[in-house]
Amino acid sequence: MDDVELRELAPCVLSVLVGRGADFATAEDAVQEALIRALSSWGDELPAEPTGWLITVAWRAFLDTTRSEEARRDREVRFDTEPPAGAIPSADDTLRLYFLCAHPDLTSSSAVALTLRAVGGLTTRQIAQAYLVPEATMAQRISRAKRTVSRAGVDRPGEVRTVMRVLYLVFNEGYSGDVDLAAEAIRLTRQLAALVDDPEVHGLLALMLLHHARRRSRTRPDGSIVPLADQVRSQWDTALIAEGIGIAQAALARDQPGE
Repeated sequence: MDDVELRELAPCVLSVLVGRGADFATAEDAVQEALIRALSSWGDELPAEPTGWLITVAWRAFLDTTRSEEARRDREVRFDTEPPAGAIPSADDTLRLYFLCAHPDLTSSSAVALTLRAVGGLTTRQIAQAYLVPEATMAQRISRAKRTVSRAGVDRPGEVRTVMRVLYLVFNEGYSGDVDLAAEAIRLTRQLAALVDDPEVHGLLALMLLHHARRRSRTRPDGSIVPLADQVRSQWDTALIAEGIGIAQAALARDQPGE
């Protein structure tokens, strides 16, 4: 299992820890610690349950951190010393984490940075490169965002509009860097469209599909951008174009235009 595949398990692990009552900031740090330990110890032989292994290690890392804080006695009443037994949840909680990262107390830029880190699995260095800021600056921004979410709690998830903005910005960031998040943003926007009866969500999905349909023709081998007029139409994904147009027309027919 390579680094990208491993980080795809992170949202599930983070969701489990938060669901058990761990504060977001400490839980996210614990998940990152578990990923580091997995990379150094798994090698070519994977555990029978990779997700379960990560949950166990991340939970113990969370407990280790918790015990070292001033609130040790109070927290040890709330948390068991060993991870509770039980089946690993099979549901995809990634979209739930997007709502959590799009907390109303965060700015859009902080929400996107936190999402890229906690859910997208990008390193602080990769996010800093995408934003063209020093790594130390981005590390401070992400740390502040995690503290904000932890302090405010998980009972006030972000609004749908905020989540939509985060998804679109993640979609755009997904075209650059070491990790491709564009397809993942489309997948989650499909989920959101299935959950929320809002023509704006469907409009966002259509916009993503129409952009993504031209992806193969948008850049040259050296990474430079190909203008629309010079793009090779035969490289466009006609199925995605047809789907995007159909979704857009249905959304426009409801006559509730927005962003």
